[in-house]
This record gives sequence, C-alpha cells and structure tokens, in this order.
Amino acid sequence: MTKAISLRVDYDGTALRRLAKKAKDAAQVRRLLALASIYDGGSRQYASEIGGVTVQIVRDWVLRFNERGPAGLINTKAPGGRAKLNDAQRQALAKIVESGPIPAVHGVVRWRRKDLVQWLFQEFRVSVDETTVGRELKTLGFAKLSARPRHYAQNELEGEVFKKTSQPRWQRSGEMPPDTDIEIWWADEARIGQKNKITRRWARRGTRPSAPHDQRTMWAYIFGAICPKKGKGAGLVLPYCDTEAMQEHLAEISNAVDPGAHAVLILDQAGWHVTPKLKVPDNITLMFLPPRSPELNPVENLWQFMRDNWLSNRVFKDYDDIVDQCCRAWNRLVDQPWKIMSIGMRDWAHRS
Repeated sequence: MTKAISLRVDYDGTALRRLAKKAKDAAQVRRLLALASIYDGGSRQYASEIGGVTVQIVRDWVLRFNERGPAGLINTKAPGGRAKLNDAQRQALAKIVESGPIPAVHGVVRWRRKDLVQWLFQEFRVSVDETTVGRELKTLGFAKLSARPRHYAQNELEGEVFKKTSQPRWQRSGEMPPDTDIEIWWADEARIGQKNKITRRWARRGTRPSAPHDQRTMWAYIFGAICPKKGKGAGLVLPYCDTEAMQEHLAEISNAVDPGAHAVLILDQAGWHVTPKLKVPDNITLMFLPPRSPELNPVENLWQFMRDNWLSNRVFKDYDDIVDQCCRAWNRLVDQPWKIMSIGMRDWAHRS
C-alpha cells in the first residue's frame, strides 16, 4: 500500500476553514474543508466522503494544494492545444489581409479563408483549416465587412489635405463676428426609384431568400443635409436634380440653421452645386469636397442606412408612392437625432 502524500506544513485545519468561509467558489470551499479534515487527523477516506469524490481525487487535490496553495483548488480553464500559428505568422497574416491580394500573383481579387489557408501553407508550410484561419482573423480584430466604393482616379492626398485644412478655412469663411456659432452641415442627393435595391437578410443556411424587385424606372430624388453636432437635418424630395432643386434645398437648410448662427455647407462638386446661378443664403457658406471623394461626406452613409432599413426590398406603385416613402424615411431619420450624430460625426471636422 502506497504511503499517503503529506500536506504542506505552512497551513493547518483552522486556517483552511477560515479560508473556506471567505471563499466564493463552491468547489474550492468543498476541497478546503476536505483537506482541513486531514490536517485535523482524519483519514483520506473521510476526506473523500466530505468532498463527495474518490480517494484518488483527494490525492490530486493534495498535489494541487501542495504546489499552488488554496488557489490550486480552483478549477481553471484547460490550456488547450498549442497554437498552430506563432506571433510572427499572425503578423504576416494580418499584413497580407490588410494589403489585399495581388490578382496577378495570388490569382484572386479578394481573400477567402480557403485562399489564406493555401497562402499560409505556401509561405510557412503550416497546415491549418478554414475554421482556424477564421478564428485567428477574429482574434486579430478582422471582420468580414462590405467594401466602400472608391473612385479609381481618386487623389488620396487631396482628401487628407482637405481634412487638415478645412476647419481653419471655414473658421475664416464669410464676414462674421468672432463669436458667431458655426454649424457644420453636409449635403448630398440620392435617387430612389422603382428599380430598387435588394439587401442582405437573415435566412436558414442552404436556402436562397427572395425579395420583390421592380424593373420599372420611375424615380425621385432626396435632397438631404445634416448637422451632426446638433443632430439636425433638412431635406426635400423632388422630381429633378438640377439648379432649381438645389436652390430650394438651400432655402430649406437656411431655415434650419439656428438664429444668429452661420452654416458651413460641405458638399461635392456636382454641376448644380458649383453653378454661379445659385443664390446662396446669407447664413450659409458653401465648401466643396475634393473631386471623386464621396467617402468624406457622411451623408453617403446615411443613404446606405436608409436604403438598408427603410427603402429597399419594396415595390413602389407609382411616383407618388416613391415620394411618400422617401418623405416617411427622411422624417423618421430626423426624428432620431442620435442616429444623425452617430452616423454623421467626423472627428477631423469637429475637433476643437
């Protein structure tokens, strides 16, 4: 018969019972009381009855307690298997995912998990499955997101310069008293029509959900402008996108500007925005975005939100129905100023 393993000598039964009273882990309390009985001279069999386990498990408790003290009696998460990728391989994976594939080299235009499995094997001779790659990407902070369109001829430097210099420019814009409240507004137009968008939707795996899709071509335009800092919006639904419609929109924005404040209206360089025929109200100064830079305008994100939640996956009966639904969607947005703030705020535009 093997000799019982002795308990460490820096504790006793009284000390373990005192720790058991303070412990919050039920399993640890049970184990402390079982070992306390051994300190008091009880048998290992009696300790196993207190713990509701076998004598062999009591022996394991003794080993854990002797090695790490009372903390060793708390169950911890199993360490699991050794990671298949080391830190250097993870950083290489993150770098190539951020840079994207080169079609002529990698043979694909976007990374799929199966492509990354192949790349890891070719690069490091590491064999992993798609689930492991997905888990590693998630740990590295990646998610599968919709790409934002960017004009192929866009000058990215112009966008960065605009972010850095726009605020000083609008602070100097117009002949205003120094203490004038300046409101930053953004404006854009969206065409909503019968040939509508179909969005993603939840459905059971293996099925192909359907949605109504009209092929007629009647449409209307939403002229929308927002002031994200104050959660305000000013919009119109009009049949045409031209100078006359823009003039009506400027009047609508002018009425929405707070009394005594001055609005800097940031918009793209569409022909009906830059034409000298526009009569800009006195409380508005126009500022134009760099060419081919729609991503600098947060109203673009509002259009996406409105289409995805209120305007897509539906069939419009006629022009009046399009106008009604567009008005309902815009008014619904204006009734949620927090949504305008969360989608529209840009730190580079509102930094103090």
